[in-house]
Amino acid sequence: MTNSPVPSPGYDPDSAEPQPHGSLGALIGRILAEIEELQFRSFSKDDALDLGLLLVELGRHRSHPIAIDITKGEQVLFHAALEGATPDNERWIRAKQRTAVRYEVPSLLVGLRARAAGRRIEDNAWFDQQEFAAHGGAFPIYLRGTGMIGTVTVSGLPQKADHELVVEALSEILGRTASLAGPSGR
Repeated sequence: MTNSPVPSPGYDPDSAEPQPHGSLGALIGRILAEIEELQFRSFSKDDALDLGLLLVELGRHRSHPIAIDITKGEQVLFHAALEGATPDNERWIRAKQRTAVRYEVPSLLVGLRARAAGRRIEDNAWFDQQEFAAHGGAFPIYLRGTGMIGTVTVSGLPQKADHELVVEALSEILGRTASLAGPSGR
């Protein structure tokens, strides 16, 4: 485990600076690939605990001021706030989570798709910013062959970093379960 993730180059949704040509499309493509790759064969409360504890470990090791939430349907399976997280992070978690649930894709992708169409989703009259946030950090928990069954959400870092932390943890957890299951899968 490193002290902090290497910032990924390319499109930065928080930057007001000109972005590298093609970087928005490349980021959208990467997130679509993550959706296909980061799917569970089954997801239990123990899996939620393992995923939540890994996010806590990563956050503490890197001194990230984050809040973490894992929800399946209406049930919160894991929730933690690390040192430096604030009550605002709780609001952001719920807003990003609602966005991921509504669209059944990562919350970051919702905002990026609007930008790729030349606008911001927040500018649509129907998009209630008190209820939804098209910012990175909420990633659906997908069951292969079933679809979305829950969400894992992180809040407290810049939105792309929130998203990347969740993806890192999902990748590690799914890598562990694949190695435990052997070649036949879980």
